[in-house]
Amino acid sequence: ISSGSRTTRSKKRLGRGNGSQKGTSAGKGTKGQKARAGQRGGLKLLGFKKGLQKVPKLRGFKSRFVRLEAVNISTLEKLFLDGDKVTPAILIKKGVARGSGSGIKILGEGKISKKLMIEGCVASKGAIRAIEAAGGAFSF
Repeated sequence: ISSGSRTTRSKKRLGRGNGSQKGTSAGKGTKGQKARAGQRGGLKLLGFKKGLQKVPKLRGFKSRFVRLEAVNISTLEKLFLDGDKVTPAILIKKGVARGSGSGIKILGEGKISKKLMIEGCVASKGAIRAIEAAGGAFSF
């Protein structure tokens, strides 16, 4: 029985009469192997398989390919001036990309008329054609 401190719990006093709520079968139910003395093995008897079954199953898979963030040339048209330099760091600073470290891909959706110098970004063939037609340049 504990001395009143918060850290120690008092041991359940089993089989001390029906007035204690733990009398007769002492909280073990009636009959059966687990109701007898010395039969509670616990987790150490379950082995590895039972423990493994309790771990949640991992669904899906992790792709080995880098997932790039997409930025359209219409967005570049709105945010940058003629002759500006476009890099991943600048796109992250302007709030266009989140900067998860995976890289940025420029897509050819929309129209562009400004001459932009793009560095360190991947681009689709359509985006490269549109930017070079506007007088811009790419350097990977």
